[in-house]
Amino acid sequence: MKTKSVSAKKDSAKKTTKSPVKSTAKTPAKKDAAKNLSDLFEDALKDIYWAEKALTKALPKMQKNATDPKLKKAIGDHLEETKEQVKRLEACFKALKKKPQAKKCDAMQGLLDEGKSIMEETKPGAVRDVGIIAASQKVEHYEIATYGTLAAYAKILKEKDCLKQLLYTLDEEKNCNDLLSKLADTNLNSKAIND
Repeated sequence: MKTKSVSAKKDSAKKTTKSPVKSTAKTPAKKDAAKNLSDLFEDALKDIYWAEKALTKALPKMQKNATDPKLKKAIGDHLEETKEQVKRLEACFKALKKKPQAKKCDAMQGLLDEGKSIMEETKPGAVRDVGIIAASQKVEHYEIATYGTLAAYAKILKEKDCLKQLLYTLDEEKNCNDLLSKLADTNLNSKAIND
């Protein structure tokens, strides 16, 4: 008898719960919205320029919190690569005859905040190391997607100098992601089970 009562309440709750109304209205464009692919390309360059500069500040903190020597080295090596990536982006701006300008990247800010949170929520050792790898790979995946998109834009826009710089950085990001996967797979994930 009790079961029918509970199930009747569930059925009643289902009937009264309204599904969220989906808005089909178009999002209005801001005054300074991109009007063409060239504008969108420049906006995206500003975004990733901010992201890379923010990463040069976050990577030393990750390196300091890592304990595995290979992970510490990988982070240090990628910090140096990231500094060069900032210079490559500056070269892209120069090729476009634009002053290098950073525009806050909300996506990277969120990823960096998550990385900081992971470090705060894990004890030092293998557990924190695998957390740092997970956070770092999320950053790498974002960068791979961004640089791949920017390279596609540069190709269409016939921005050969930018394309060369962007493809070089894209390869570095892919290599870093592969290295992080190998570090996690070789021993760190296993160590974190009993750490």
